[in-house]
Amino acid sequence: MITSLLIVDDFLRHADALRQRALKLSYPNQQGAFPGRNSTERLGIEGLDEAVSRLVGEPLEPVNPLQSHGKCRVTLATDTGKAKVHIDHSHWSGILFLSKDGDGQSGTDFFRHKRTGSERAPINQPELQSMGYADMDAMHADIIERDSNDDEAWERTMRVPMRFNRLILLRPFLWHTAGPGFGDKLANARLVYLMFFNRKPYG
Repeated sequence: MITSLLIVDDFLRHADALRQRALKLSYPNQQGAFPGRNSTERLGIEGLDEAVSRLVGEPLEPVNPLQSHGKCRVTLATDTGKAKVHIDHSHWSGILFLSKDGDGQSGTDFFRHKRTGSERAPINQPELQSMGYADMDAMHADIIERDSNDDEAWERTMRVPMRFNRLILLRPFLWHTAGPGFGDKLANARLVYLMFFNRKPYG
């Protein structure tokens, strides 16, 4: 039995304060593979690791190196990228929505890969073999690197809609991507807080 997705509304007691802090961060002009820009700085949330660990029922810690953990991401309506559907390199991923309700409609999208009929990446060697891949690199090259940005290769199965202070916790092996950007400036754009966790070793 695998828990793969959790949705928590009204996650933070002081979400408005976090949003105001996020609006004051620096967002470089250059974009990466995906639409939007990550903040240069990170924001700490007291007790975050413990709260998320309680929700998923296992001890977690931030990924090492931190990658984008603790950064905010802004995506305007005009932002474009070179990639779309992807998986993450973590044990759990989290997206906390900080956009104001009413500024735009978006969320996080999940997909079925049409060619393989799969809704997630294989998570062990038997699953890799059943899909015809020798290793994870071969799978990633054939599905993500080949089809990430090809809308015809995917069928959207679900969108978890944005809502201010809504937290989505997802297993990173799900085929997923951010919903569309909106707005024309930071104050009314798609704004999220990013989290990436690994399982914390016992002892």
